[in-house]
Amino acid sequence: MATYQELLAQKQALEAQIEEARASEVASVIEQIRELMLRYELSPEDLAPRRRRGRPTGTVSTSAEKAPLPPKYMDPKTGKTWSGRGRTPAWLGKRPERFLIPQE
Repeated sequence: MATYQELLAQKQALEAQIEEARASEVASVIEQIRELMLRYELSPEDLAPRRRRGRPTGTVSTSAEKAPLPPKYMDPKTGKTWSGRGRTPAWLGKRPERFLIPQE
């Protein structure tokens, strides 16, 4: 039976052979790909189109499509309103229920 050190040496020899075989085959494969790209007039973008960031097409919504929300709160002194979204205005204070607009 082989010892641990002998097996490690065999493993390193095999890994070196694998790397040599890969390097020699890769060069021929790349040449084949180049020939086919020339023959069929393909560009790198045809093979791997650039991926765009963000939402997929068809799901884009613009702010013009959205209707503004109705106000929920109103400051009686200034007439300013707030819909309940975004940063809370300072005039609401600690008891916002005082400024609620009655819903119809």
